[in-house]
Amino acid sequence: MPSVFETSPAAIPITFVTKSSWDQVAEALPPQQRAFAAACAFAAKPGAYLALPAPDGAIAQVLFGLEDEGARSRDLFRPGALPGLLPPGIYRFANAPHDARLAALAFAIGRYRFARYRKADRPDVRLVPPDGVDAAEIERIADAAMLARDLINTPSNDMGPAELAAAAQDLAAEFGASFACTVGDDLEKNFPLIHAVGMASNRAPRLIDIGWGDPDHPKVTLVGKGVCFDTGGLDLKPSSGMLIMKKDMGGAANVLALARMVMDAKLKVRLRVLIPAVENAVAGNAFRPLDIFTSRKGITVEIGNTDAEGRLVLADALALADEEKPDLLIDLGTLTGAARVALGPDLPPFYTNDESLAADLSRCAMQENDPLWRMPLWPPYDSWLDSKTATITNAPSGGFAGSITCALFLQRFVDQAKSWLHVDIYGWTPSAKPARPEGGECQAARAIYTLLSERYA
Repeated sequence: MPSVFETSPAAIPITFVTKSSWDQVAEALPPQQRAFAAACAFAAKPGAYLALPAPDGAIAQVLFGLEDEGARSRDLFRPGALPGLLPPGIYRFANAPHDARLAALAFAIGRYRFARYRKADRPDVRLVPPDGVDAAEIERIADAAMLARDLINTPSNDMGPAELAAAAQDLAAEFGASFACTVGDDLEKNFPLIHAVGMASNRAPRLIDIGWGDPDHPKVTLVGKGVCFDTGGLDLKPSSGMLIMKKDMGGAANVLALARMVMDAKLKVRLRVLIPAVENAVAGNAFRPLDIFTSRKGITVEIGNTDAEGRLVLADALALADEEKPDLLIDLGTLTGAARVALGPDLPPFYTNDESLAADLSRCAMQENDPLWRMPLWPPYDSWLDSKTATITNAPSGGFAGSITCALFLQRFVDQAKSWLHVDIYGWTPSAKPARPEGGECQAARAIYTLLSERYA
């Protein structure tokens, strides 16, 4: 996509107004524009838009409503609605929105349209970078967010394990990173859980492995759940539950988006990206409830439910990552409905025992309008993972605290990394909001990138 930013002395001004500031702004307008705004009943409500005409019929300026400063909640991405409203042209912010940097980012990602299968014209609007805003950084983040959205929005017939691996390989090649992939039955010996989940599909499972950066720099490893479609396996989902399961590789998509930001910014890290890419299908050789597999780490896992497959593929990948004793090990996955019940689609929970990491990530999440909420790795629930016939089960009975028990399951496979972070994302926007169209979403990656930028710039 062409750059969102362009400098032009003739850029059309966008004036941000609120209910409390509107009277003062209206008073300063030329009489004809003030009369036009009154005739249109413009009231400066959040999201209200009005293009004011110049005497020659061109657009003199644009009015756009925001929440008042003291409002109970403010959508800092509200300016992301502008690309869908504005006529083609170059624009500039005439005054400061609540956060100029986030407004510019929202404007950039608000131009996103998924156009692979039908025509969807992207808005031909550009923005003069606001003063003090790093335009290159905004574009870096926006490009990565759009990559995540494109990968998630692509249906599973065109985004299976092989296609996801190809996308990862393209990204590696773009930044001169190494790329390796273990495929099909080659997984069985060293990655038995990944193999078990993916073996019933005619599209072979694989473990994607990308390496980038100076080996002497701190090791940061990203692990992303790449379940390209989840039927639930033999514990079959109802049709309604499968409807958006193309998004079950959202962890992988967001890990690739995060990796793109890190590599493009040339952060001083030794980056490794691991993605177990599988399709959880139904066939005669599908893994079954009460089957037991010995994981890469040697932990035996009883299958309590074949629809709790994401934690299985992550477990083997985390075990591999942990062997290198990274300074920071991060995994992202679309893992539990319990997280959505607790916090909804917009607020992913995260888990870590590193207090400094938790505090820094919470601050970065708020700063970037990429919300996250810390949940506890509650030790008393760890015994719920106990199995009578294996070391642990992947699906404790009882139904309580599902996101926590999933995190505790994954924690069993990490004991050498200096710090570990687990994020249970949704990866999907159920209904459109400014800068966030319905569909695949970049979640947690922007907040984590900001944290990594602070630590390893």
